[in-house]
Amino acid sequence: MHRTIWLLLLVAFAAVLASASDSDIELPEVDPLDYTEGEIVTAGSSTVFPLSERMAELWTDEGGVAPSIASIGSGAGFERFCVEGETDISNASRAIKDSEVESCAAIGREPIEFRVGTDALAVIVSAENDFVSDVTLEELTMIFSSADAWSDVRAEWPAEAIQRFIPGSDSGTFDYFVEEIFDEDEEPILSANPQLSEDDNVLVQGVSGSPYAIGFFGYAYYVENQDALNILSIEGIEANALTIDDGSYPLARPLFIYSDAGIMVEKPQVNAFISFYLTYVNDEVIDVGYFPASADALNAAKNAFLDAMMEM
Repeated sequence: MHRTIWLLLLVAFAAVLASASDSDIELPEVDPLDYTEGEIVTAGSSTVFPLSERMAELWTDEGGVAPSIASIGSGAGFERFCVEGETDISNASRAIKDSEVESCAAIGREPIEFRVGTDALAVIVSAENDFVSDVTLEELTMIFSSADAWSDVRAEWPAEAIQRFIPGSDSGTFDYFVEEIFDEDEEPILSANPQLSEDDNVLVQGVSGSPYAIGFFGYAYYVENQDALNILSIEGIEANALTIDDGSYPLARPLFIYSDAGIMVEKPQVNAFISFYLTYVNDEVIDVGYFPASADALNAAKNAFLDAMMEM
């Protein structure tokens, strides 16, 4: 019955889309109360987790079946989605890799990418740190690899050992940082003997506990803990809505959720939740601590959703 309703709605929306500009793209309305049974299993990025958690809360508040959401890192999320086939939606703070697409294909899944927001990767120090507020990309490379003490980076900084707290290597945040700062070579940062954790709250505790500690994670976790942390400017550029939108902040990145048309056919509640997510995400994303995807990017996600539905 749910599928019949969706097809009727999509026929009507196809006519609208044929004459609409990109700015007019809308998805068929869904009522969460129509989807009170079954399961919605989500796992992946710890960065996307707060946003998906917020969307799940809204969905559940309106009567929909409660999604389960596991914060395990983008890589582990794709493992569960593409190899084990256990999840319906994979949260990711990086684009899916070709090898992961191949793994999905091996179990009969074809991942569909939905852009849901934009994150500024926050490089943070303790609020007790009174000597660093801005770093260059070159200094960032030294801080997270070859430098032993802060004074190795700048002579006027303290001759105190650098304490590094970073996301685990399964994290999309780790992958993104390594790609941008170390040209995809993870050996320098791992050789610096950092403390790793897939739990960003553990990283917050580690960095806030020492004026000589430094770390990085998604911007939302900085927002939640800004009383205990300071965020660093990169190359003199602060992370804010303007610098993220215009691309001038060096460590901005897209946020995604992924699913598969076959799953969306088999589980109407997953299909409806994704539609709900894409429809209302821009109403919530700033409050969560991230930045909206551009209109073009969000409309591309909506078009990907509609294309998947047309193939059902």
